[in-house]
Amino acid sequence: MMIQVFGVPIQALLGQLLIGLINGSFYAILSLGLAIIFGLLNIINFTHGAQYMLGAFAAWMSLTYLGVNYWVGLILAPLIVGAFGILMERLMLRRLYHLDHLYGLLLTFGLALVLEGVFRQLYGVSGLSYTIPDIFQGGVNLGFMFLPYYRAWVIVASLTVCFATWFVIERTKLGAYLRAATENPELLQAFGVNVPLMITLTFGYGVALAGFAGVLAAPIYQVTPVMGSNLIIVVFAVVVIGGMGSILGSIVTGIALGLIEGMTKVFYPEASGVVVFVIMALVLLLRPAGLFGREK
Repeated sequence: MMIQVFGVPIQALLGQLLIGLINGSFYAILSLGLAIIFGLLNIINFTHGAQYMLGAFAAWMSLTYLGVNYWVGLILAPLIVGAFGILMERLMLRRLYHLDHLYGLLLTFGLALVLEGVFRQLYGVSGLSYTIPDIFQGGVNLGFMFLPYYRAWVIVASLTVCFATWFVIERTKLGAYLRAATENPELLQAFGVNVPLMITLTFGYGVALAGFAGVLAAPIYQVTPVMGSNLIIVVFAVVVIGGMGSILGSIVTGIALGLIEGMTKVFYPEASGVVVFVIMALVLLLRPAGLFGREK
């Protein structure tokens, strides 16, 4: 006898929940990068979606032109994207720290458009395929759905990186320095800590997380210049719901919203594209600082 939940077969519900968990893993790791950059540096990085796209393209180009395999690309691409972020912070954003935050937002938004335009001109928008590594070919039958091994790997890799990052920032001496740099950088520098270098490396790490997510996404989605712009609005909504700058909030909210989105596709498919924004509107009405944010 087929078990049903509110008239929906349990297999369909569990399948959508698993797909939602995969999407939520991407939301979590991307929103984590945004939360680090905003929470520690107070910068709204609209280039984050383009940097996610750069990570996917870096992996694809290293495989296509250099023959670099997936595992090397998984390390190399985030380093390349992180290095781009460091240059961006050193050459551009550092000049805007003493100005209104709107200037940084406009700069990063403009850079995102430039990057997307360059890759549109070079590769078009039709999309490029990236081969799944041999070790992750095939999948496992869970009874209610067939789970590809690679998608299971994406969940494990994303959540491992997310919670490792949370642990470093919230539970280690380095994380204490990072948090102190946002509260009182002058005092921290008086103790001999190179605060400007710490800010630069923190920005680079936040950007590298976007590149890492891009490499994970490359074998699942088509590598295309618009892949970041299609996702970044949802990711910003995740950050707002979790609380701007909240590390744990970004992780938990990203996963939860992926699951909610998956369930919405089962019970009310027409609303699946807007459910995240409806939740964002409700959260802003009831708790403007976000679910995990601190009221000022």
